Amino acid sequence: MSTPAPFGRMLTAMVTPFNKDGSIDWNGVETIADHLVKTGHDGIVVNGTTGEAPTTKSSEKEEIIKVVKRTVGSSIKVVSGAGDNETDYSINQAKRSEAAGADGILVVTPYYNKPPQAGIKAHFLAMANATGLPMMLYDIPGRTGVEIESDTIVELFEHPSIVALKDAKGNVAATSWVIKRCGIPVYSGDDILNLPLLSVGAVGFVSVCGHTVGSDLKAMLNAWFEGNSARALELHQKLLPVFTGTFRTQGAIMTKAALTLMGLPGGHTRLPLVDATDAQIAQLREDLRAGGVAI
Repeated sequence: MSTPAPFGRMLTAMVTPFNKDGSIDWNGVETIADHLVKTGHDGIVVNGTTGEAPTTKSSEKEEIIKVVKRTVGSSIKVVSGAGDNETDYSINQAKRSEAAGADGILVVTPYYNKPPQAGIKAHFLAMANATGLPMMLYDIPGRTGVEIESDTIVELFEHPSIVALKDAKGNVAATSWVIKRCGIPVYSGDDILNLPLLSVGAVGFVSVCGHTVGSDLKAMLNAWFEGNSARALELHQKLLPVFTGTFRTQGAIMTKAALTLMGLPGGHTRLPLVDATDAQIAQLREDLRAGGVAI
């Protein structure tokens, strides 16, 4: 692999398991982090969308980093989401993440206020200058309302602390051109596009489905980088029902339900998310079994 993978190849954006009363299930945090390590992960992303970061306090985010770091050990990268739609607040989150022991930060495009590209660039540069941590940009216009345009990504990659891009743009052509232009290490942020993005030069995944099929996703990565594209395609096609089922509604909702079906402490959600219904769980069970998950 010519392009380095600064955080390893296989990462999953981890859920935050909540008790019924809304408190964090700290034993559950440890159990899920350990499960991810045992299924082949090189790193774990905490305090992201799947971790329901918009509903957790800064103090909770810090403690999540500490608990996961303590659980997984020094060989597993722990990357913490630190992005918000207000730059000073985001910088504060980044500094607190660094103090808590994170190995890197994931910074999403400022959302809702839809800044122009000049504002997006200034935001990311301010974040990159705020700590000594390596930073992964996160491009997900379906959630933020605005993309990081290709020229902006290329320019931002000139900063030494900006080392990777989590790509959930859903535009493989645009991502292909960005990789060709500047060589930024790209992580797929959309499970169903994992293999297509590998084919244009991505270095790995920041998955959601890694909670349930992490071993298969790691096998897909290994097959691809060993030159066995046929095996990688076979695994991709096997996992299509899981990719689809996990996102029939919001990903954290279904992932928590899936973990519970697997006998793991997925826990509950915090409003405005709501737990999966019985009908949604029944469909999810079918999707997971169709993808080879033993439940």
